[in-house]
Amino acid sequence: MNTPSPLTIAHVVAERRFSGGEVQVFLLMEGLARRGHRNVLLCPPGSAAAAAAARRGIAVRPVAMRGDLDLIAAWRLSGALRGADLVHLHTGRAAWLGGLAARRAGLPAVVTRRMDRPVRRGWRTRLIYERCSQRTAAIAPGIVAQLIAGGVPRQRIVLIPSAVDPERVRPRLGTAAVRGAQGAAADATVLLCAAALVRRKGIDVLLDALAALAARGLRPLLWVAGEGPEGAALAAQAERCGVAAQVAWLGQRDDVGDLLAAADVFVLPSRAEGLGVAALEAMAAGRPVVASAVGGLAEAVVDGRTGLLVPPGDAVALGAALERLLREPALRAALGAAGPTRVGEGFLAEQMVAAYERLYRDVLGR
Repeated sequence: MNTPSPLTIAHVVAERRFSGGEVQVFLLMEGLARRGHRNVLLCPPGSAAAAAAARRGIAVRPVAMRGDLDLIAAWRLSGALRGADLVHLHTGRAAWLGGLAARRAGLPAVVTRRMDRPVRRGWRTRLIYERCSQRTAAIAPGIVAQLIAGGVPRQRIVLIPSAVDPERVRPRLGTAAVRGAQGAAADATVLLCAAALVRRKGIDVLLDALAALAARGLRPLLWVAGEGPEGAALAAQAERCGVAAQVAWLGQRDDVGDLLAAADVFVLPSRAEGLGVAALEAMAAGRPVVASAVGGLAEAVVDGRTGLLVPPGDAVALGAALERLLREPALRAALGAAGPTRVGEGFLAEQMVAAYERLYRDVLGR
């Protein structure tokens, strides 16, 4: 039997910042490289993705993409696609501009849809998902449903969940050292929330829940790892709620494995979420999760098995779930122990990479 030939895949990312979506792009590119494929990243010059690719030895072709109306960017992208077998479009703007570029270059394209929000019917949706691309990968069943509701033909959609690499959450330092760096006592209970400081992540709801716990005599520490435009407002809210002394704002961190190992409970109170890779990482690290029942997050975290799910935006329910775990260490241990098994049920990086490789070859007819 002939061995399939390696592919050259052009990945288009249009954002300047680096968030969960970009983490998935790099997991995919690194996994594809291990399978012998060549990756080229097309992204804005000076972006966080360009810097990350340079550090990891991934080929980069910088292309300025100033907005959805920057149609000249589509022309520039089409020229940068030279030598590719297939184009993978990873963000909304990338799907638009990169899709037009792929069509102009005569190359097949696939889109990954990660956002948990409605897909609007209309000419633009038809152009992106039917004329400029051959398949769309949705990261959760809820997103599949949104695409269908938006008019995307079901036969063009495949389900490929986001994934985690357990090695990424393997701790490098001892728990005592990590806790000591934050001034946390060995017997303190620590909650960890790793998320961008934006309203969609619901950290304001978490602060309200923390204040309610304090009123009932429970004062766990809260570590918040992430950056974003709501940082100052959230810090001010913590002061008003009287919980500022319990909260440590850690900023953007690349030692998530150490933080998870040192924490007792992971919290992700999102108002909306495509899937919630941070929750997958927590489960891979064996930590119980308290999360909102939204989007793919409600499908990844199994209520009562790997964590507790609460309605989004409900500080009372969130506080009750946290109180339950704070008062029941045996439940915390049981939920945490089930996490790695759940991640292995379709959320491992190698499983995701294999699924995309099959998709690419299907699109190319190989």
